Amino acid sequence: MVDAPGTAFLARSAGPEPITERYQSPTGCDITVFGAPTPYVRVAHFFEGTVTVWELVKSGGWMMLPIILSSIVAMAIVAERLWTLRASRVTPEHLLGQVWVWIKDKQLNKEKLKELRANSPLGEILAAGLANSKHGREIMKECIEEAAARVIHELERYINALGTIAAMAPLLGLLGTVLGMIDIFSSFMGTGMMTNAAVLAGGISKALITTASGLIVGIPAVFFHRFLQRRIDELVVGMEQEAIKLVEVVQGDRDVDLAEGKA
Repeated sequence: MVDAPGTAFLARSAGPEPITERYQSPTGCDITVFGAPTPYVRVAHFFEGTVTVWELVKSGGWMMLPIILSSIVAMAIVAERLWTLRASRVTPEHLLGQVWVWIKDKQLNKEKLKELRANSPLGEILAAGLANSKHGREIMKECIEEAAARVIHELERYINALGTIAAMAPLLGLLGTVLGMIDIFSSFMGTGMMTNAAVLAGGISKALITTASGLIVGIPAVFFHRFLQRRIDELVVGMEQEAIKLVEVVQGDRDVDLAEGKA
C-alpha cells in the first residue's frame, strides 16, 4: 500500500520545478538558463530586437539613409516649432492692458519699449506702433504692418522645410522600391536562371521596405505641417486684433478693460 500522508509530504517538499529557458544569442550559440530569467537574457532579447530592426533597415538599401535623415530633421522641426509657437509665448495675456497702464501713468519710455520688444512677438508689434504713435494713425499702422511681416516670417521658420520633407519622403521611398525591383529582375536576367517564386517574393518584400519607410515619415510630416500652419494662422489673427485695438486706444477711439486686457 502507498502511504498517503508520506506521499503528500514528499509532494510538498519537492517544491516547484526549476524554470528552464533556452535562448539563442545573435552569434548562434544556444544558452540554457535555469531558474528565473536573468538580466542577461532580458538584455539579449532587447539587442535581438535591435539587430532585427537594423537588418530591416539594411535590407532597404542605401535609399534608407536619406529617409532616416529626413525623419530626424522632421522630428527636430516639429519639436522646436511646438515649443516656439506656444500661445503664452507669442501672445501673452493682458499685454495690451499693461501697455495702457504704462501710457496712463506716463511710464512709457525707451526702456519700456525695449522691454516690450523683447517680451514676445506681439510685444514687438505693439512696440513698433507705440514708437511711431505721434506721427498719426496711418504711419502707426504702416509701422505695425512692417513689424508684423517680420514677426510672421519668424513664426513660419522651418515650416516650408517640413512641408518639403512631407512631400519628398514618400517619393524617396518609391524611388528606393523602383531601384530595388530593377536590381531583382536584373539579377535573374543576368544568371539566366528560371525565376524562383520564393526568392522573387523575398526580393520584392525587401524592395517595398523603402516605400513603407517613406510613408511612415511622410504621413506624420504632412499632419504636423498642416497643424503648425493652422496654429500660425490663429496666432497671426490674434496679434492683428490686438494691434488694431492698440491703434484705436492710442488714438482715443476706445478704452481698454484692464481686468481682462481686452478692449
